[in-house]
Amino acid sequence: MVKAYLRYEPAASFGVIVSGESNIAYDSSGKHLLTAALEKVGVWHVRQGVCTKNLAPPSSNSKGLSVAVTSIASSSSSLIASGYADGSIRIWDLEKGICETTLNGHKGAVTALRFNKLGSLLASGSKDNDIILWDVVGESGLFRLRGHRDQVTDLVFLDSGKKLVTASKDKFLRVWDLDTQHCMQIISGHHTEIWSIDIDPEERYLVTGSADLELRFYTIKHDSADGQLIANKSETDVNKDLPTENKWEVLKPFGEIQRQSKDRVGTVRFNKSGNLLACQVAGKTVEIFRVLDESESKRKAKRRISRKKEKKAAKEGLEATEKGETDIGAEEGSNPVVTVMDIFKLLQTLRAGKKISSISFSPVTSKNSLATLALSLNNNLLEFHAIESSSTTKLSAIELQGHRSDVRSVTLSSDNTLLMTTSHSAIKIWNPTTGSCLRTIDSGYGLCGLFVPGNKYVVVGTKGGTLEFIDVRSGTCVDVVEAHGGSVQSIALTPDGTGFLTGSADHDIKFWEFQMVQKAGEGSKHLTASATRSLKMNEDVLVVAVSPDGKYIAVALLDSTVKVFYMDSLKFFLSLYGHKLPVLCMDISSDGDLLVSGSGDKNVKIWGLDFGDCHKSLFAHADSVMGVKFVRNTHYFFTAGKDRLVKYWDADKFELLLTLEGHHAEVWCLAVSNRGDFIVTGSHDRSIRRWDRTEEPFFLEEEKEKRLEEMFESDIDNAFENKYGPKEELPEEGAVALAGKKTQETLTATDSIIDALDMAEAELKRIAEHEEDKSKGRVSEFRPNVLMLGLSPSDYVRRALSSVHTNDLEQTLLALPFSDALKLLSNLKDWACIPDKVELVCRIATVLLQLHHHQLLSTVSSRPLLTVLKETLHARVKECKDALGFNLAAMNHLKQLMSMSSDALFRDAKAKLLEIRARNTKRIEARADTKQEKKRKKKQKKLDGGHVWS
Repeated sequence: MVKAYLRYEPAASFGVIVSGESNIAYDSSGKHLLTAALEKVGVWHVRQGVCTKNLAPPSSNSKGLSVAVTSIASSSSSLIASGYADGSIRIWDLEKGICETTLNGHKGAVTALRFNKLGSLLASGSKDNDIILWDVVGESGLFRLRGHRDQVTDLVFLDSGKKLVTASKDKFLRVWDLDTQHCMQIISGHHTEIWSIDIDPEERYLVTGSADLELRFYTIKHDSADGQLIANKSETDVNKDLPTENKWEVLKPFGEIQRQSKDRVGTVRFNKSGNLLACQVAGKTVEIFRVLDESESKRKAKRRISRKKEKKAAKEGLEATEKGETDIGAEEGSNPVVTVMDIFKLLQTLRAGKKISSISFSPVTSKNSLATLALSLNNNLLEFHAIESSSTTKLSAIELQGHRSDVRSVTLSSDNTLLMTTSHSAIKIWNPTTGSCLRTIDSGYGLCGLFVPGNKYVVVGTKGGTLEFIDVRSGTCVDVVEAHGGSVQSIALTPDGTGFLTGSADHDIKFWEFQMVQKAGEGSKHLTASATRSLKMNEDVLVVAVSPDGKYIAVALLDSTVKVFYMDSLKFFLSLYGHKLPVLCMDISSDGDLLVSGSGDKNVKIWGLDFGDCHKSLFAHADSVMGVKFVRNTHYFFTAGKDRLVKYWDADKFELLLTLEGHHAEVWCLAVSNRGDFIVTGSHDRSIRRWDRTEEPFFLEEEKEKRLEEMFESDIDNAFENKYGPKEELPEEGAVALAGKKTQETLTATDSIIDALDMAEAELKRIAEHEEDKSKGRVSEFRPNVLMLGLSPSDYVRRALSSVHTNDLEQTLLALPFSDALKLLSNLKDWACIPDKVELVCRIATVLLQLHHHQLLSTVSSRPLLTVLKETLHARVKECKDALGFNLAAMNHLKQLMSMSSDALFRDAKAKLLEIRARNTKRIEARADTKQEKKRKKKQKKLDGGHVWS
């Protein structure tokens, strides 16, 4: 009988507040901050400091891989966009918390996303050097813009002129006309990569930031009604003396401002009102500039000119002043020349404690400050600062829900209800079921830990050689014992639960016994431990393990060996050698028969503890094996490695059962629950992940076949002819291409359409034969094909086409052979009669005609079909256009009637509804705050009363 195993699947991921690979962004209301948390988008309520939603893509993707979020953008509505490392983009409805659509087009990670003001268009830039414009409403790609020679770093819409400005690492700015889909201006001048660009809300100035020591500013010219480019209203004062403008010149250099920091620019952003500009560098500072209005900037220009005049007078004397008075006086007139220094004034420099990854201005301005700025730091922390005219005030921080550095150890309590994690400066106690942080205790650099029986205390071994005893209930460190002269590398509980062992880099193994002591001046006792005996080794001790029967101690040393001793007499029993690099982790099975060791040589070895023989050596990971744990009462075990993978093995059959993928960096540690129903892993990416055992059985042979299929699928993109064929040539200057890309989904959709066409053709033949038999008098009952689900042949093909995602339609039709394209075209004339399918029919017809134009011209049989389509489609499109126009006119008429019947201004019903909803939410929040305040005062009153009574 074939043995079945139970599958483990990803269940929860917690501990990450913000990952540094992506930007942060506020939603349109300003109440929530959107952050990237590896593969999820976290929605944080700014006021409450809690994560209200996690927007995560479905885990059931083809390879089971989790792809990191690399870019976030929010629109003026409730829609937000998130770009991923695999080039995909997801549009989310923030209110519902669901994914509206997935857009596939980029071949590299998405590096920049931006909505236009209406939120109907989305522009995306990527590491593949391309820019794609997406129709958010139609959920499809419009076109791809090519021209940059390196990664696109940022982009911004010029809504007034229907243009797009893009920046790249190739040091160039490009201005694209979205109507004609061509590059109309290329701006050079930067000496290094351009990292960020932005425009003010009124679209007067564009600012660019790079690794240069200055910020560059450009003035923007807008289209007039007749299509000619005109200057800004205030620009006449700025650039009077410049020569005649080029009509294609949209951006004109305005000037430069010297930055305070020498680090490269990370982000430049204007706030919503446009009176502040923030420049975040790839360091710990943000420079805040005040944007002066027209009258203030003119006054500043006049003061500058007058100071210049005074300096000149003082330098050259009175005669020289009289001589040059006419020139300066002309400059000092009612319209002085305003420079960039007159408009942008450095207000203050905000300094954070750690390196800043990204910034975002809140769209809502409070009464007491100019603006609120959110910072994401590279140590998994969010900060909120109020910017005032003379200083900045830190309002709050979101930090408790995650570690500031790597998770170095994970330990589960005996009843699996608590989880302890250690890092370089803190210990955290979690609820592993919900992922909520229960306690945070400051500590040394914790490398290992264990729960004391009873789960009221934990012991942590630190890098400094100390043992810290933590009271879980109060969240305090009750005792610190100087245990070793080197770092405590490993800690193991004795089977009887009365003590534990520690192994250290000072070559010592020490045996400890738990004690309850009472310090002088303290009312209650607390836990500590005293050393009873020690064992000296010749090398650093890396891992210590005790057999469940308490008979043996296994010690892994720096010389790549594992030595086994009798626990009672400490006499030498076995030496297990075979690893080429030191053993970093090991565990002993519940029955004491097997010992599994994982090493830096990427191998896992299974040893018998009876004779010390190596049962099997397995090449387990592509990098060092960092953790290994047996499932209790079985010979199954888990391993974790620096290759980001967690693997599930059978130690009796020496077979790999499952590979669990999900972490984005090295996995440092793992813990298995007592019942084996879940495991927990900690990683360099600061995430803690729980994997649950499901009721779904799987078989070893099926898993092997699945792994082979995945390997085959991953090699489709790197086929032999592609691998050794000529590389794709650089695109032409400002070239335009299709927005989509070929994926496994588009190939599957093409196959389903071809199958539907073949099935429909066969069914039509059967119907024709039946009609012929009927005419000849051979009466027989016609039985339709059951696979067609009771649909007619034409409807069945239409169903197959309608199931294709809108964004994948073009790429799906591109893969159709000409013969099938002809069959599809013959069906279009029938579908055009269905009102809600006219748009689909037109898209299919347009793509197929563009693709097979030459073949259709040379195929005589296709001409009657094309003639029918030309007449039918034109009439149907005109009908739809007339219907839409009539409906719009009727709605406008109703709007006018309603505004005439009432003195109040007509307002959109949806806007009013949203306003009422916002007002109700504010009331509820205010009520909740009042209740909380009352509770707090009541509690305080009780405490105060108790204190007086005592």
